[in-house]
Amino acid sequence: MPIVMLNDDIYALPNPLLGEDGLVAVGGDLNPERLIHAYKHGIFPWYGQEGPILWHAPDPRYVITKDHFHLPKSAREFIAKSQWNVRINTSFDTVIQHCASIPRKGQEGTWIHPEMIEAYCQLHAMGYANSVEVWENDDLIGGLYGIAMGPIFFGESMFYLKSGASKVALHHLCTQMDFELIDVQIPTTLMENFGAYPIQLADFLDILQMHLHK
Repeated sequence: MPIVMLNDDIYALPNPLLGEDGLVAVGGDLNPERLIHAYKHGIFPWYGQEGPILWHAPDPRYVITKDHFHLPKSAREFIAKSQWNVRINTSFDTVIQHCASIPRKGQEGTWIHPEMIEAYCQLHAMGYANSVEVWENDDLIGGLYGIAMGPIFFGESMFYLKSGASKVALHHLCTQMDFELIDVQIPTTLMENFGAYPIQLADFLDILQMHLHK
C-alpha cells in the first residue's frame, strides 16, 4: 500500500497495520493534538531534521511488562549500592536536551531536533510527556522521557552523564511507577537485557484499544 501523505487534518492517520516496513505516513506537523492521537493509535514520529516528518508503527513492537521485567545481576548490585536520587518531572526540558545532545554509537546527528523538543515540551505542559530523572545531589546525571497515557508509558529516549544512571531511571520506571506496559518501540540490547520482548503490532493495538479508547 502506498505511504499516506498527511494533510492539515490532525486526526487523519492511516491504519498502522498497513504500513511499509513500519513506516505508515509522511508529512503533517507536530501539533500536540496530532501527537496524542498518533500515540493512542500506536504511531510515533521519528525522522531527521532535514527531511519530512515520518510516522512509524513497527511490527513487531517491543515492550516491557511487569511480569517480564528482568534486572540483570550487575545492574541489581549497582542499583542496590547507588546513593542517587530519582525525581519525576522536575527538569523535563533539561532531560530532553541531554537526550538530544548525547553522542550515540553508530548514529550521526539526532532525531530529537528543536521542532521535536518544542512539541514534547508542550506535551509535558499538558501532562502527557514525563521525565524520570537521576540526581547526584544537585546534579542531573541521567534520565529518560516518554509519553504517559493511562497504564501505558511510551518510551522515547534516555541518557546518562555517569555510567549506570540511565539504568537506574529505567529500573525506577519499570518497578516504582504504576505502568502495566512500557513501549520501547524497537529492540536494543539494553532493553532486551531488561526484559523487552516483541509482540505483534495487532496485539499492541488491541492493548491500546482496551486501555486508551474506552
